[in-house]
Amino acid sequence: MSTVSSSGAYRIAPSLLSADFARLGEEVRAVEAAGVDLIHFDVMDNHYVPNLTVGPLVCEAIRPHVSIPIDVHLMVRPVDRLVGDFAKAGANLITFHPEASDHVDRTLQLIRDHGCKAGLVFNPATPLGWLDYVMPKLDIVLLMSVNPGFGGQKFIASTLGKLAEVRARIDRHVAGGGQPIWLEVDGGVRVDNIAAIARAGADTFVAGSAVFGAPDPDRGYRGVVGRMRDALATVD
Repeated sequence: MSTVSSSGAYRIAPSLLSADFARLGEEVRAVEAAGVDLIHFDVMDNHYVPNLTVGPLVCEAIRPHVSIPIDVHLMVRPVDRLVGDFAKAGANLITFHPEASDHVDRTLQLIRDHGCKAGLVFNPATPLGWLDYVMPKLDIVLLMSVNPGFGGQKFIASTLGKLAEVRARIDRHVAGGGQPIWLEVDGGVRVDNIAAIARAGADTFVAGSAVFGAPDPDRGYRGVVGRMRDALATVD
């Protein structure tokens, strides 16, 4: 049974940051077979965040292994140089942190010009004022519920109030004739808190260690993804 919210279908996006990098093709095929909706691809540059991960070549390498969208989260500075590379590598959505771009409106348009959905990412302490100026160019808003840079961190509870605030902004925007905007959350999402996060307004959930670190002994990733779907089904 599909799970839905007032904003549409709930989407689960396992983060490759927690996958086995020695067998990424197998890992992405397995989570797609388990019924996830997106592959979340974390890009870190050791400048904007204190870690170094993967780039466009790895995105290009996994693209033939899955048919679902690849959701690229750029934790880099500067942003624009990489947009075209990731679009060419097979990204479907590209999000970035507004403080990492000199011209936020221009970067959003650049992403859209390359045929991808565009979005902004807000760290736990980043104010939401950027949204006042760019809502018409957003396809997705991503709230970090941990400080970016490393997987396996604990969910920051104050994100729930921030989610509710963004959900209200999105709903007002749509009610006024604006385009739909997804509301994604990333960091510390687990089976035991995903329903509360959905009730706060999220419709898209990045889960790294909760998926890749906890395969069901009998059902593999399908087991944990199923438990997340079951928890979402309890949301009014």
